Amino acid sequence: MPTLRQQVPGQRPRAFPLFKRITSIGRAVDNDVVVPETTVADHAAQIVFDGRDFNITEVDRAAEFLVNGKKKRRLRLTHSDRLQFGSVELTFSIYDETLPESEPSEGGGGGEELRGLRKLHDFSRRLMERHELGALLDVLLDSVIEITHADKGFLILIEDGRPDVKVARNIRRESIQDAVLHLSDSIIRTVIEKKEPIIVSDALHDQHFASSQSVINLKLCSVMCAPLLEQGNLLGLIYVGNDSVVNLFEKGALELLTIFAGQASLIVRSALVLDQLKSDNEALKGAVEERRFGDLIGSAPAMLDVFKKVQKVAGTDVSVLITGETGTGKELIARELHRRSGRVKGPFVTINCGAIPENLMESELFGHVKGAFTGAVASRPGKFQTADGGTLFLDEIGELPLNLQVKLLRALQEKVVVRVGENRPEPVDIRVVAATNRHLEEEVRKGGFREDLFYRLNVVQVHLPPMRDRGEDVVVLAKYLLQKFTEEFNRKVAGFTPNALIAIRKYDWPGNVRQLENRIKKAVVLADKTMVGPEDLDLSAEELKPVLPLAEAREEWQSKYVQEVLERNGGNRTKTARDLGVDPRTIFRYLEKEEAERIVEGEG
Repeated sequence: MPTLRQQVPGQRPRAFPLFKRITSIGRAVDNDVVVPETTVADHAAQIVFDGRDFNITEVDRAAEFLVNGKKKRRLRLTHSDRLQFGSVELTFSIYDETLPESEPSEGGGGGEELRGLRKLHDFSRRLMERHELGALLDVLLDSVIEITHADKGFLILIEDGRPDVKVARNIRRESIQDAVLHLSDSIIRTVIEKKEPIIVSDALHDQHFASSQSVINLKLCSVMCAPLLEQGNLLGLIYVGNDSVVNLFEKGALELLTIFAGQASLIVRSALVLDQLKSDNEALKGAVEERRFGDLIGSAPAMLDVFKKVQKVAGTDVSVLITGETGTGKELIARELHRRSGRVKGPFVTINCGAIPENLMESELFGHVKGAFTGAVASRPGKFQTADGGTLFLDEIGELPLNLQVKLLRALQEKVVVRVGENRPEPVDIRVVAATNRHLEEEVRKGGFREDLFYRLNVVQVHLPPMRDRGEDVVVLAKYLLQKFTEEFNRKVAGFTPNALIAIRKYDWPGNVRQLENRIKKAVVLADKTMVGPEDLDLSAEELKPVLPLAEAREEWQSKYVQEVLERNGGNRTKTARDLGVDPRTIFRYLEKEEAERIVEGEG
């Protein structure tokens, strides 16, 4: 059992077993570990066992303590960590530390209590060697029966508000059949109602239970029952009995049973969480497979429309323009178009038109010959030649300068390219897929993008919806990414807390899937807990999208819908007004408002 070894100057060392979920440390006598030091706060710190790790946290912000010589307010403890409270040093050990023989065990008792604590230590060690819930509960009951001298024991879990016997064992370490027939309903009901342990020395003559039909029928003698509590919630019960001896159980035995129950609560809770996580993972795999489309995951209506369109156009050679906000997965769609096409055995080549300087872009696209410009020490093919026989993905096409748009249009129309520095055309056989987060129709109207190139690229348009419009997809994606990064970085992160899932649903995710991916990756890498909370994802209440007044929400939705219909109509405002049944001036008002907001954001 993990222990704290206390060293007070001038005194013999003492060892304190950490068998409780919370072990308090301080000067006051009501602490589990009393530090006899005037400079130490009455209640300085506590060690909390969360089912896997022991963590020390401050209780009094004014109090100070050192861990391995450094000031800390919270830390996960590891073997041999030294805790300094004034002049008193405590050493944390994950192994058993033998108590000095001259000192009594906790509770002031004698050999029976000490034997019980040693048995608890043995129980804890054996528990750490097992991971399946059934095996854990068998070990628990065998240990309890042995230390209490009972002839049978039962572990009962509360499921859907009702007690259910999970394990029943006898003194020979055998499972008991028809376990429910050996239990007193009235004793179990009393513990469930009061959430307190009870001891019945002679059930047939006890004033509270003598009239109980189950006690009479079973001819019960000695019975003890203790609740399994986790933060005040009742997980279940440990019930032990002996039908041959009355007055078998004394107060010390009940205290030991209660200690076992406290330890068991942590283990049972962890095992139940693990079982639930296994079930959740199986459900997640099923949900992911149902929603998977290549490397994309989604089941929102807008995403299903995208998948359907990709399936239809993938087998053709038509140009596709993928639109959508940054981080929505446009390159994944491009790769899926390539993967499902007849060009799948050819190369998939990507070029980001916004990441390459203008003076180098022509060379990147079409290649150059040796000596074509300063630094051209050798001839090199461009992306067009590299993609021959496959697919060329032009990402951020809206960033391409106008002079290069002309050359790109010629290459697409004539299916030939000319390297920088020579005049010989080279034929290329490629399919072009382009992507942008800009409104290219607006860019065409403003003269920032060539109309003929736009129509050449926009034979089929695939629009990816933002994360905020994809409903429950965000939760499935978040769980999938958490599992993926947990395995990738070999971290022991089990899942999201309920509050984290609420925050994930509420947050607007302006950076879309990429932002979600980065936040989860960071949370997994820096995790010091088994469950990821909203704070680990940097999702504070201030960052969540505020609730808008109904009028503002309606205006915002109408503006988005106008833009959606306008895009569907290729920027034709008259047709958009006719489709929406409004005056064309209404469309102009929404466009002017959006333009004004864009200018303000740009200035900011």
